[in-house]
Amino acid sequence: MQETILVLDFGSQYTQLIARRVREHMVYCEIHPFNYRPEDTKNIKGIILSGSPFSVNDPKAPNPDLDWCRGIPLLGICYGAQLITSHYGGEVRASSTREYGRARLSYIDDSDRLLKGIELQSQVWMSHADTITRLPEEFRLVARTNDIGVAAFRDAGNDVYGLQFHPEVVHSTQGGQLLKNFIVDICGCSQSWTPESFINNTVEGLKKKLGGQEVVLGLSGGVDSSVAATLLHQAIGRQLHCIFVDNGLLRKGEFEEVLDSYKDMGLNVRGIRAAEFFLSELKGVTDPEAKRKAIGRVFIDIFEREAAKITDVQWLAQGTIYPDVIESVSVNGPSVTIKSHHNVGGLPELMKLKVVEPLKSLFKDEVRKVGRSLEISSKILDRHPFPGPGLGIRILGEVTAGKVSILQEVDHYFIQALKASGLYNRVWQAAAILLPVQSVGVMGDERTYENAVVLRAVESTDGMTADWVHLPYEFLAKVSNDIINNVKGVNRVVYDISSKPPATIEWE
Repeated sequence: MQETILVLDFGSQYTQLIARRVREHMVYCEIHPFNYRPEDTKNIKGIILSGSPFSVNDPKAPNPDLDWCRGIPLLGICYGAQLITSHYGGEVRASSTREYGRARLSYIDDSDRLLKGIELQSQVWMSHADTITRLPEEFRLVARTNDIGVAAFRDAGNDVYGLQFHPEVVHSTQGGQLLKNFIVDICGCSQSWTPESFINNTVEGLKKKLGGQEVVLGLSGGVDSSVAATLLHQAIGRQLHCIFVDNGLLRKGEFEEVLDSYKDMGLNVRGIRAAEFFLSELKGVTDPEAKRKAIGRVFIDIFEREAAKITDVQWLAQGTIYPDVIESVSVNGPSVTIKSHHNVGGLPELMKLKVVEPLKSLFKDEVRKVGRSLEISSKILDRHPFPGPGLGIRILGEVTAGKVSILQEVDHYFIQALKASGLYNRVWQAAAILLPVQSVGVMGDERTYENAVVLRAVESTDGMTADWVHLPYEFLAKVSNDIINNVKGVNRVVYDISSKPPATIEWE
């Protein structure tokens, strides 16, 4: 069985980061709500309790029974540490000296396994209003800062630890070493969860699960669907049927480029041109969510029609990744929907298909690592994420063929300029957005009244948060000039300097 570190989520903004840091040490990790209790704990090597926006003294604060964790190494981070303290009879109070941001460890018990290799005065990141004022009996202090009396502690007789700081953030400079001490030295994890082991286990699992049955997959040309298709192809070969739909909202030349990129991969791919159906359905639609639903509805109709041509298809494959899975569950139940995701939702029930999701345990960067181990072309693996609804949600307001043509040209100049300048791989995602406004301009001696477009470039790891990229002024000036001079209908270019949060990466 796969050895696992379990992260129980109490609502911290850093919960996913904890899991990612654990996985960086080649150890498999899962996130579950704080009240999760596994039926079988044989493969659970350790448990981490996340931080939380709550105070442990709040009557409504999450307070699960931790007794089932006995015998399994336990690490509480921030709220998790305070919860352990409270659970075992210690005391937590509102702090008179709140500690946010950087701090230094002024005392370390370097004989403790958790703190092996951690240096005195090591920088850590604090983010808390409550503080631990009294440790439970049998617990002992293992670290403090100048301002906080209890920065780290442990149960003297058991592998139960608490940290008042956040080792998972980069500002805790030796946080990676500390987490490694916990998951490797204390939990005894073998660090065997590698891309190669994932591929071998997944392919073998797919062979057993699918048993030679026919599978259909909607390809997008992106990283997730391409890696999922390759894993499935290794498992079942030509019994995998890939369908790539041109919705008329792709980037310039993308339909042909994507099909060409799959030629050398041996995949069984069918390309379907269907732009007129999507544009017809989008006529007069301006609401962003209505556009997404219209695009999804037409996609389902076309996909169902094409899949019906496959004899005895029984499975629908999807490129679902781990953030898609864990975002559907939050501490207090299903998360609020910011926007619907373009997937093949509804198809399994409609077509009476079973679903297979080879990547549902991976983060985006892990999908790329698996792709490289599968020797998938960097042209596919290094592509920026592109939304399922395509340019349909980058054209604000009604979508028309004319607007699509304008935005395709703008996007083409932007992306090609990034590549030519060596900036493409510095950017996690780049986009051009066509605004539903026109502005006055001057070209030659003539007055113009044409469209304004927005350029957007962000850096991120998995899209959960993102910062705008500080592209050089000279680059922005040149690409703006090229767009205005070469794309008829555009006379103004602006650059989006919003981060996520509070903004989203896409505009709709």
